[in-house]
Amino acid sequence: MSKHFYITKEPLDVNVVVEKVVHPHAGAINTFIGTVRELTNERRTLFLEYDAYIPMAEKKLAQIGSEINSRWNEARVAIGHRIGRLDISDIAVVIAVSTPHRADSYEASRYAIERIKEIVPIWKKEHWEDGEKWIGDQLEKTEYPSGKPGKENLDD
Repeated sequence: MSKHFYITKEPLDVNVVVEKVVHPHAGAINTFIGTVRELTNERRTLFLEYDAYIPMAEKKLAQIGSEINSRWNEARVAIGHRIGRLDISDIAVVIAVSTPHRADSYEASRYAIERIKEIVPIWKKEHWEDGEKWIGDQLEKTEYPSGKPGKENLDD
């Protein structure tokens, strides 16, 4: 995978994402790994299904990379997000940020995951022991009962 910002149906390899940001000027590489958790509000999750409008999602991931580059000097960013069925503990997202100094890499990594939840059109269906539901956007503020967002929910 040569792209720095991508959506995939295949399991994510953390090292592949990290290798994209290795640079001689980097004094730190921060890696965020988002995984599927078993319990949410004491409800047991069996697995999740992620879906996305892939071209727009990759465009928004690249936008986040550009935002980070404009905020943190010499930052390098790579983000991979998985879609499809993910079991408990599977990796859903990997963010790697390298910067000359560690504080910047922490801040930029946090910025990236918050922006992903805010602007990237990726949504999920939760499967519990007692039911299932399309959750909607990643901030869980807008429901998608049909399983995907309508045009009114997509902001390019």
